[in-house]
Amino acid sequence: MALGFRSGARRRWGGRAKGKTVKPGLARSKWGSSSRKPHQKTRRLAKGKKKSEEEARPERNPGTTRYLTTTGNAQEFGQQLRNLARQQAMGLATLVVFLGDGAAWVWELARVWFPFAKLILDFYHAAEHVGLLTEILFGKDTPQAKAHRDAWVKILKDQEHGVDELIRRAQAATPARGKTGKLARKALAYFENNRDKMRYWEYQTQRLFIGSGVVEAGCKTVVGQRLKQSGMFWGLSGAHNILDIRCVLENDDFDRFWDQRSAALKAFAKAA
Repeated sequence: MALGFRSGARRRWGGRAKGKTVKPGLARSKWGSSSRKPHQKTRRLAKGKKKSEEEARPERNPGTTRYLTTTGNAQEFGQQLRNLARQQAMGLATLVVFLGDGAAWVWELARVWFPFAKLILDFYHAAEHVGLLTEILFGKDTPQAKAHRDAWVKILKDQEHGVDELIRRAQAATPARGKTGKLARKALAYFENNRDKMRYWEYQTQRLFIGSGVVEAGCKTVVGQRLKQSGMFWGLSGAHNILDIRCVLENDDFDRFWDQRSAALKAFAKAA
Protein backbone atom coordinates (compact mmCIF):
# COMPACT_ATOMS: atom_id res chain seq x y z
CA MET A 1 0.00 0.00 0.00
CA ALA A 2 1.12 3.57 -0.48
CA LEU A 3 0.27 6.66 1.55
CA GLY A 4 0.73 10.15 0.16
CA PHE A 5 0.35 13.69 1.47
CA ARG A 6 0.07 17.00 -0.32
CA SER A 7 0.52 20.36 1.36
CA GLY A 8 0.43 23.18 -1.20
CA ALA A 9 2.89 22.16 -3.94
CA ARG A 10 4.50 19.60 -1.63
CA ARG A 11 3.89 15.86 -2.05
CA ARG A 12 4.62 13.11 0.43
CA TRP A 13 4.31 9.46 -0.36
CA GLY A 14 4.30 6.29 1.76
CA GLY A 15 4.48 2.62 1.25
CA ARG A 16 3.39 -0.98 1.08
CA ALA A 17 2.70 -3.79 3.54
CA LYS A 18 3.76 -7.35 2.78
CA GLY A 19 1.57 -9.73 4.76
CA LYS A 20 -0.76 -9.23 7.71
CA THR A 21 0.61 -11.67 10.28
CA VAL A 22 4.03 -13.29 10.46
CA LYS A 23 5.26 -12.24 7.04
CA PRO A 24 7.50 -9.16 7.14
CA GLY A 25 5.65 -5.98 6.31
CA LEU A 26 7.00 -2.81 4.77
CA ALA A 27 5.82 0.74 4.50
CA ARG A 28 7.80 3.14 2.39
CA SER A 29 7.34 6.88 2.66
CA LYS A 30 8.49 9.14 -0.16
CA TRP A 31 8.53 12.87 0.40
CA GLY A 32 8.44 15.02 -2.71
CA SER A 33 8.09 18.56 -3.83
CA SER A 34 7.42 20.46 -7.01
CA SER A 35 7.63 24.09 -8.01
CA ARG A 36 4.89 23.62 -10.61
CA LYS A 37 1.35 24.59 -9.85
CA PRO A 38 -0.95 21.52 -10.09
CA HIS A 39 -3.87 23.50 -11.54
CA GLN A 40 -1.80 24.48 -14.58
CA LYS A 41 -1.57 20.88 -15.78
CA THR A 42 -5.24 20.26 -15.03
CA ARG A 43 -6.19 23.20 -17.21
CA ARG A 44 -3.99 21.99 -20.09
CA LEU A 45 -5.49 18.49 -20.03
CA ALA A 46 -9.02 19.85 -19.84
CA LYS A 47 -8.40 21.60 -23.16
CA GLY A 48 -7.44 18.25 -24.67
CA LYS A 49 -3.82 19.12 -25.38
CA LYS A 50 -1.32 16.30 -25.47
CA LYS A 51 0.62 16.05 -22.22
CA SER A 52 4.34 15.38 -22.21
CA GLU A 53 5.85 12.65 -20.08
CA GLU A 54 7.56 15.29 -17.96
CA GLU A 55 4.29 17.11 -17.27
CA ALA A 56 2.48 13.91 -16.28
CA ARG A 57 5.10 12.52 -13.91
CA PRO A 58 4.57 13.04 -10.16
CA GLU A 59 7.68 14.25 -8.38
CA ARG A 60 9.34 13.55 -5.04
CA ASN A 61 12.52 14.63 -3.33
CA PRO A 62 15.34 12.05 -3.41
CA GLY A 63 16.80 10.98 -0.09
CA THR A 64 13.57 11.53 1.82
CA THR A 65 12.22 7.97 1.87
CA ARG A 66 11.01 6.46 5.16
CA TYR A 67 10.51 2.76 5.88
CA LEU A 68 8.32 0.93 8.37
CA THR A 69 8.32 -2.84 8.88
CA THR A 70 6.19 -5.15 10.97
CA THR A 71 5.66 -8.84 11.65
CA GLY A 72 2.30 -8.09 13.24
CA ASN A 73 -1.23 -8.12 11.89
CA ALA A 74 -3.04 -5.51 9.83
CA GLN A 75 -4.43 -3.74 12.90
CA GLU A 76 -0.96 -3.29 14.39
CA PHE A 77 0.45 -2.20 11.06
CA GLY A 78 -2.30 0.37 10.58
CA GLN A 79 -1.57 1.93 13.96
CA GLN A 80 2.17 2.06 13.24
CA LEU A 81 1.61 3.55 9.79
CA ARG A 82 -0.67 6.24 11.17
CA ASN A 83 1.88 7.07 13.88
CA LEU A 84 4.58 7.42 11.22
CA ALA A 85 2.31 9.60 9.11
CA ARG A 86 1.60 11.88 12.07
CA GLN A 87 5.31 12.19 12.80
CA GLN A 88 5.79 13.32 9.21
CA ALA A 89 3.22 16.12 9.61
CA MET A 90 0.23 14.47 7.96
CA GLY A 91 -1.96 16.86 9.93
CA LEU A 92 -0.69 19.76 7.83
CA ALA A 93 -1.55 18.10 4.51
CA THR A 94 -4.30 19.47 2.29
CA LEU A 95 -4.66 16.09 0.59
CA VAL A 96 -3.97 12.54 1.80
CA VAL A 97 -3.87 9.70 -0.73
CA PHE A 98 -3.99 5.99 0.10
CA LEU A 99 -2.98 3.70 -2.76
CA GLY A 100 -3.70 -0.04 -2.44
CA ASP A 101 -3.76 -3.22 -4.50
CA GLY A 102 -7.47 -3.96 -4.07
CA ALA A 103 -7.30 -6.47 -1.20
CA ALA A 104 -10.24 -6.11 1.20
CA TRP A 105 -8.02 -5.87 4.29
CA VAL A 106 -6.06 -2.99 2.72
CA TRP A 107 -9.20 -0.89 2.20
CA GLU A 108 -10.36 -1.77 5.71
CA LEU A 109 -7.04 -0.50 7.07
CA ALA A 110 -7.52 2.72 5.13
CA ARG A 111 -11.10 3.07 6.41
CA VAL A 112 -10.05 2.69 10.05
CA TRP A 113 -6.80 4.66 10.13
CA PHE A 114 -7.12 7.10 7.19
CA PRO A 115 -10.87 7.71 6.72
CA PHE A 116 -10.21 11.15 5.19
CA ALA A 117 -7.85 9.85 2.46
CA LYS A 118 -8.47 9.70 -1.28
CA LEU A 119 -8.35 6.00 -2.19
CA ILE A 120 -6.61 4.87 -5.39
CA LEU A 121 -6.37 1.29 -6.63
CA ASP A 122 -2.90 0.59 -7.99
CA PHE A 123 -3.21 0.92 -11.77
CA TYR A 124 -0.96 -2.04 -12.58
CA HIS A 125 -3.02 -4.40 -10.44
CA ALA A 126 -6.10 -3.10 -12.25
CA ALA A 127 -4.40 -3.71 -15.62
CA GLU A 128 -3.69 -7.31 -14.60
CA HIS A 129 -7.38 -7.79 -13.88
CA VAL A 130 -8.23 -6.37 -17.32
CA GLY A 131 -6.01 -9.09 -18.78
CA LEU A 132 -7.79 -11.78 -16.76
CA LEU A 133 -11.15 -10.47 -17.91
CA THR A 134 -10.22 -10.44 -21.60
CA GLU A 135 -8.78 -13.96 -21.35
CA ILE A 136 -12.11 -15.17 -20.00
CA LEU A 137 -14.09 -13.43 -22.72
CA PHE A 138 -11.84 -13.98 -25.75
CA GLY A 139 -9.62 -16.95 -24.87
CA LYS A 140 -6.21 -17.23 -23.25
CA ASP A 141 -3.26 -16.03 -25.34
CA THR A 142 -5.44 -15.24 -28.36
CA PRO A 143 -4.84 -12.19 -30.60
CA GLN A 144 -8.37 -11.03 -29.86
CA ALA A 145 -7.78 -11.15 -26.10
CA LYS A 146 -4.53 -9.22 -26.44
CA ALA A 147 -6.10 -6.58 -28.66
CA HIS A 148 -8.98 -6.04 -26.26
CA ARG A 149 -6.66 -5.96 -23.27
CA ASP A 150 -4.47 -3.27 -24.82
CA ALA A 151 -7.47 -1.19 -25.85
CA TRP A 152 -9.29 -1.51 -22.52
CA VAL A 153 -6.19 -0.75 -20.45
CA LYS A 154 -5.68 2.43 -22.47
CA ILE A 155 -9.32 3.39 -21.97
CA LEU A 156 -9.06 2.73 -18.23
CA LYS A 157 -5.98 4.91 -17.89
CA ASP A 158 -6.52 7.77 -20.31
CA GLN A 159 -10.26 8.40 -20.65
CA GLU A 160 -12.05 10.69 -18.21
CA HIS A 161 -14.69 8.05 -17.42
CA GLY A 162 -12.49 5.13 -18.38
CA VAL A 163 -13.65 2.59 -15.81
CA ASP A 164 -17.30 3.18 -16.74
CA GLU A 165 -16.53 2.68 -20.43
CA LEU A 166 -14.53 -0.47 -19.68
CA ILE A 167 -17.41 -1.92 -17.68
CA ARG A 168 -19.88 -1.06 -20.44
CA ARG A 169 -17.78 -2.76 -23.12
CA ALA A 170 -17.13 -5.83 -20.98
CA GLN A 171 -20.82 -6.20 -20.17
CA ALA A 172 -21.67 -6.00 -23.86
CA ALA A 173 -19.16 -8.78 -24.61
CA THR A 174 -20.32 -11.04 -21.74
CA PRO A 175 -22.59 -13.96 -22.67
CA ALA A 176 -25.91 -14.03 -20.84
CA ARG A 177 -25.57 -17.74 -20.01
CA GLY A 178 -22.93 -20.38 -19.58
CA LYS A 179 -19.64 -20.78 -17.74
CA THR A 180 -17.92 -17.96 -19.63
CA GLY A 181 -20.63 -15.49 -18.67
CA LYS A 182 -20.50 -16.53 -15.02
CA LEU A 183 -16.71 -16.19 -14.84
CA ALA A 184 -16.76 -12.86 -16.69
CA ARG A 185 -19.35 -11.37 -14.35
CA LYS A 186 -17.25 -12.46 -11.38
CA ALA A 187 -14.15 -10.82 -12.88
CA LEU A 188 -16.13 -7.72 -13.77
CA ALA A 189 -17.24 -7.33 -10.15
CA TYR A 190 -13.66 -6.29 -9.31
CA PHE A 191 -14.10 -3.15 -11.42
CA GLU A 192 -17.67 -2.50 -10.27
CA ASN A 193 -16.70 -2.76 -6.60
CA ASN A 194 -13.64 -0.53 -7.00
CA ARG A 195 -15.10 1.92 -9.51
CA ASP A 196 -14.61 4.93 -7.24
CA LYS A 197 -10.90 4.10 -6.83
CA MET A 198 -10.12 3.83 -10.55
CA ARG A 199 -10.50 7.44 -11.78
CA TYR A 200 -7.02 7.40 -13.28
CA TRP A 201 -7.56 10.27 -15.70
CA GLU A 202 -8.51 12.47 -12.74
CA TYR A 203 -5.54 11.33 -10.66
CA GLN A 204 -3.11 12.03 -13.48
CA THR A 205 -4.47 15.54 -14.01
CA GLN A 206 -3.75 16.12 -10.32
CA ARG A 207 -0.26 14.62 -10.80
CA LEU A 208 -0.83 11.87 -8.25
CA PHE A 209 0.95 8.52 -8.32
CA ILE A 210 -1.26 5.75 -9.69
CA GLY A 211 1.20 2.86 -9.34
CA SER A 212 3.22 1.37 -6.49
CA GLY A 213 6.14 -0.03 -8.49
CA VAL A 214 8.78 2.01 -6.67
CA VAL A 215 7.33 0.95 -3.34
CA GLU A 216 7.32 -2.70 -4.44
CA ALA A 217 11.03 -2.33 -5.11
CA GLY A 218 11.44 -1.14 -1.52
CA CYS A 219 9.95 -4.40 -0.29
CA LYS A 220 12.65 -6.27 -2.18
CA THR A 221 15.56 -4.10 -1.08
CA VAL A 222 14.63 -3.63 2.58
CA VAL A 223 13.06 -7.02 3.30
CA GLY A 224 13.93 -9.45 0.51
CA GLN A 225 17.65 -8.77 0.18
CA ARG A 226 18.20 -9.28 3.90
CA LEU A 227 15.67 -11.94 4.89
CA LYS A 228 14.84 -13.97 1.79
CA GLN A 229 18.19 -15.09 0.44
CA SER A 230 18.91 -18.73 -0.37
CA GLY A 231 19.26 -20.89 2.73
CA MET A 232 17.94 -18.29 5.17
CA PHE A 233 15.60 -19.39 7.96
CA TRP A 234 14.27 -16.98 10.57
CA GLY A 235 12.36 -17.11 13.79
CA LEU A 236 9.73 -14.43 14.25
CA SER A 237 11.63 -12.42 16.87
CA GLY A 238 14.88 -12.59 14.93
CA ALA A 239 13.23 -11.44 11.71
CA HIS A 240 11.54 -8.58 13.56
CA ASN A 241 14.84 -7.40 15.05
CA ILE A 242 16.62 -7.50 11.71
CA LEU A 243 13.81 -5.56 10.05
CA ASP A 244 14.00 -2.89 12.74
CA ILE A 245 17.73 -2.50 12.12
CA ARG A 246 17.17 -2.34 8.36
CA CYS A 247 14.68 0.47 8.79
CA VAL A 248 16.95 2.43 11.13
CA LEU A 249 19.78 2.20 8.59
CA GLU A 250 17.67 2.93 5.51
CA ASN A 251 15.96 5.86 7.26
CA ASP A 252 19.37 7.31 8.12
CA ASP A 253 18.37 7.28 11.79
CA PHE A 254 21.19 5.10 13.09
CA ASP A 255 22.97 7.79 15.14
CA ARG A 256 19.73 9.26 16.46
CA PHE A 257 18.48 5.80 17.43
CA TRP A 258 21.58 5.05 19.52
CA ASP A 259 21.55 8.50 21.11
CA GLN A 260 17.95 7.96 22.19
CA ARG A 261 18.67 4.43 23.39
CA SER A 262 21.69 5.58 25.41
CA ALA A 263 19.66 8.37 26.98
CA ALA A 264 16.89 5.94 27.90
CA LEU A 265 19.35 3.50 29.49
CA LYS A 266 20.97 6.30 31.51
CA ALA A 267 17.58 7.50 32.71
CA PHE A 268 16.64 3.95 33.69
CA ALA A 269 19.92 3.45 35.59
CA LYS A 270 19.49 6.76 37.39
CA ALA A 271 15.94 5.89 38.43
CA ALA A 272 17.08 2.51 39.75
